[in-house]
Amino acid sequence: MMFKPDAPLYATEVERKQGEDTLYINFLSAPFVPSLAENAMVMERVLDLMLEHPQVSHLVFVQQRNYHYPSEQVLLLSEIANIYNYITKQENLLSLAKLNFFGDIQQAYTEVSALTLFLREDPLGCYTHLKKRILTIRNELSYPGSDNEGRRNLVLFLERLLTMLEQTTLIRKFAPRLSDFPSGSREIYGLIFRPDILPNFTFTRLVSQLPLNAELIDQYMLTSEGDDITVTILRRRGDVKHFYHIMPPEYSLSEEQHMLLTLARNVIIEHRPKAEEFTDPEKTRQVFFNVARDLISELAVSKNIMISHRDLAKLARILVRYTIGFGLLEILLMDTHLQDISVNAPIALNPVFVRHEKYDECVTNIIPSFEDADSWAAKLRLQSGRPLDEANPVLDTDLVFSHARARVAAVKEPLSPSGLAYSLRRHRDNPWTLPLFIKLKTINSFGAGLLSFIIDGNRTLLVAGTRSSGKTSLLGSLMLEIMPKVRTIVIEDTLELPVDALRKVGYDILRMKVRSALVTGTTEVEASEGIRTSLRLGDSALIVGEVRSSEARALYEAMRVGALANVVAGTIHGDSPYGVFDRVVNDLNVPATSFKATDIIVITNPVKTPDGIHSLRRVMSITEVRKHWDKDPLQEGGFVDLMRYNVETDILEPTPELINGESEVLKSIAGSVRGWAGNWNAIYDNIILRGRIKQEIVDAALRFNKPDILEAEFCTASNNMFHILSEKFKDEKGVPLSEQIFAEWKNWLYSSVEDY
Repeated sequence: MMFKPDAPLYATEVERKQGEDTLYINFLSAPFVPSLAENAMVMERVLDLMLEHPQVSHLVFVQQRNYHYPSEQVLLLSEIANIYNYITKQENLLSLAKLNFFGDIQQAYTEVSALTLFLREDPLGCYTHLKKRILTIRNELSYPGSDNEGRRNLVLFLERLLTMLEQTTLIRKFAPRLSDFPSGSREIYGLIFRPDILPNFTFTRLVSQLPLNAELIDQYMLTSEGDDITVTILRRRGDVKHFYHIMPPEYSLSEEQHMLLTLARNVIIEHRPKAEEFTDPEKTRQVFFNVARDLISELAVSKNIMISHRDLAKLARILVRYTIGFGLLEILLMDTHLQDISVNAPIALNPVFVRHEKYDECVTNIIPSFEDADSWAAKLRLQSGRPLDEANPVLDTDLVFSHARARVAAVKEPLSPSGLAYSLRRHRDNPWTLPLFIKLKTINSFGAGLLSFIIDGNRTLLVAGTRSSGKTSLLGSLMLEIMPKVRTIVIEDTLELPVDALRKVGYDILRMKVRSALVTGTTEVEASEGIRTSLRLGDSALIVGEVRSSEARALYEAMRVGALANVVAGTIHGDSPYGVFDRVVNDLNVPATSFKATDIIVITNPVKTPDGIHSLRRVMSITEVRKHWDKDPLQEGGFVDLMRYNVETDILEPTPELINGESEVLKSIAGSVRGWAGNWNAIYDNIILRGRIKQEIVDAALRFNKPDILEAEFCTASNNMFHILSEKFKDEKGVPLSEQIFAEWKNWLYSSVEDY
């Protein structure tokens, strides 16, 4: 809400959204910062205005910063305003008839009018004064000859007023604490009325004060492009969720800087980016940054405001963030510890929730606005080229910034009857690797060695699990096990897999973006056509971001006819091997016999801790799909676990079938390798070797405090060295010699680790 510069002090506007009224009060011309807690005159005038607008549930003081008082604080004032209204309007106590009832009219008028002013300026002080005044008058009436009927009527009125005050939430909750503060002080109101402070260039509210009675758990800094942002993790009494408090730079600017940003925003928003500008978001942001920096510099000169080069760049970044960007969502995405961000409908009535890698579900101090939610939706439509309307109430796309990548799902009416809502999945800046998963105990080294062996064996593999189980992350780590010399084609409807990062470490990789199963009427190619196209692009490994819909039939057709000679892998929703079969066959209409083209199913799911608060991501099973069944693989022994998670030991353990060499898939892999056919010990030994190498990387990273060797670049170099040494050290049968390979590889590891 923006008032005109010549609008009078205390001018008001009421805005109604989602059934709630917000009262905006103009303080642009005020020579002071408006505050209910610190300024008695402000509290008095606000109570008067609330009588004119009794239905308001939010207050916003409009100045260079906007000060938003939420509904629970406004309710405290509303109860006091109702008492004042009852005294002055319903009872009309300042009328001559009522004043006469209290005896001396002049004295009664002075006392009652002073009391009503006191009630509006300082209700807690008024409550204390009332108790003392009642006691004083009663003492006076106890003197001999003091039989004054008017004074008796006055004390009865004061007692009734005291009773009414005692029934209000403000008095019940905070009067017992008055003794902790100096008499006549307004310090106690600082605990009660704590506004969310909004810069004038955004509508999103941020609760800047730390919550009361909260225990400090952790604190760390985010640093991006020169901005230092403090994140504080707290635990509030009685709340199983942690409180995630963030203080971005835009909420600690000077009044002059706020003025410059407000003026610059009014100029820059006149240019609305066209759809074609979003084909290269980073370039568009750089152009807008340059424009914003020049504009703020010119405004600073015209207003005779001194501004440093660093502050100029900071203000330009903020302006870009709140014009063509995504505001505080971008700030949250700077935090590499965050995994998910949830913005629930109705937008303005809910804080943003985040999932933290260490503290799980957290509630934040950010409360977005309807205006910002609408703005995000418009930008997502432009950037993705996909619709978001009543006919298409779901939009899946991705966001890419210089500091983060994220998948975004937006929903609106009629699917979300309360309006727009968003869910963001933050992708790790660098690809996940199997050594990183070993470090986190998502999988153990033997399981990692087994998956590496299967990928090298060019098998078909599905990674399955529930939502947020880490399917895509695990698939990304398995892509690093493909030798870089093999061309890889990635097919996705929403860009999540770390294609750009793999390209940087030397992979021959092509990404194809296809139409989402939830979208119609766009120019994007259907996923099934994308898969068929990949078959015409030469010998390649095929990675399907997620098997969702009709593309499943095309994928299995390709696998059945042997059109793909390299590894084929993808993700799919399912919590067990049979759950995957049920989804592929019954939901996606793939013939049951075609499902046999699947060789391996990896299940990854969250495991709850005994307290029920935390969850740990674990690979639950590695299962092979055998081919000698007709209708139901579960009933006919088509699923054989090679490894199975033991919840008691928290370890992924090999099954007897794997230990005893009864895996048909692994034997099939060995059958095409010279020296391995019929040599189960050599196969098992190679799996152990791969696991030892990955475990050694984890151990070295911890021993030498070199976390970078767990990342994609080093792991790719390690895999390349493993293959080179495997070629070098072979016996006369062509079987790699594990001990020689490991010894030589270990020498390479410790000579290379110093460079990281």
